[in-house]
Amino acid sequence: MTSAVHHRTTTVDSLEVFYREAGDPAAPAVVLLHGFPTSSHMFRHLIPALADRYRVIAPDHIGFGQSAMPTPEDFPYTFDALTEITSGLLGRLGVDRFAMYVQDYGAPIGWRLALQHPERVTAIVTQNGNAYEEGFVKPFWDGVFAYAKSPGPDTDAPVRGALTPEITRWQYVNGVDDPSLVSPDNWVHDQALLDRPGNDEIQLRLFRDYPTNVDLYPRVHRYFRDSRVPLLAVWGANDEIFGPAGAEAFRQDLPNAEIHLIESGHFALESHLETITERIRDFFARVLT
Repeated sequence: MTSAVHHRTTTVDSLEVFYREAGDPAAPAVVLLHGFPTSSHMFRHLIPALADRYRVIAPDHIGFGQSAMPTPEDFPYTFDALTEITSGLLGRLGVDRFAMYVQDYGAPIGWRLALQHPERVTAIVTQNGNAYEEGFVKPFWDGVFAYAKSPGPDTDAPVRGALTPEITRWQYVNGVDDPSLVSPDNWVHDQALLDRPGNDEIQLRLFRDYPTNVDLYPRVHRYFRDSRVPLLAVWGANDEIFGPAGAEAFRQDLPNAEIHLIESGHFALESHLETITERIRDFFARVLT
């Protein structure tokens, strides 16, 4: 029997935060943290696939999905700020220990949560959620880092290109062995949210803040070494944003990391849901007690 998925909203620091939730509230918690340019919508199939054994919670970050979208003048769009909202949500929901699934932007948010309270993180699943410079694929990141270093007319155009329908679709189908498995609803849904008035400036603020995630990597690596947190990488091997070297790099600090490269791209859940679900369920069955 498929577990019912609830679609809820609560208030954190005076902001409405939307989240999807399923499973027994007394079961071990699993927090799913989405990336750019999507939302908890990316987990719509994974949530019920895990909720028979776990309490699964998937929030929309501020400025994404159904959560509040204050202007940049009213909210500091940084990864620190997004982390504080996520931490506040978990506090409101009474989640003090949790495993996490991180993808893209969800990774630096997850790493910050772990650095704040390493004892709370029971396990990590990373699906193209980067923590090493080896993971950055050129030329995709060249424009982002150039813009972050020197925002202006000369560097603005390439990053604005990342907000277009063509690139949103590309993120879903690039590297996928059978693109017909990927529903067009994904990029249509994401693009509609990106195209909201003022959302472009929100995304540009986060692009400018992205180097703070790289600056954090040495602390994240130390956390891995000190905690020996169980980690599973289920990684789209053909991703041209975060490449497979980023998955293999986890073994530098977590020698027992379990790494599986999948013949897919950036949003591997869309083409390989069953494969990834099986890997996660097997992993959690062994490491979550």
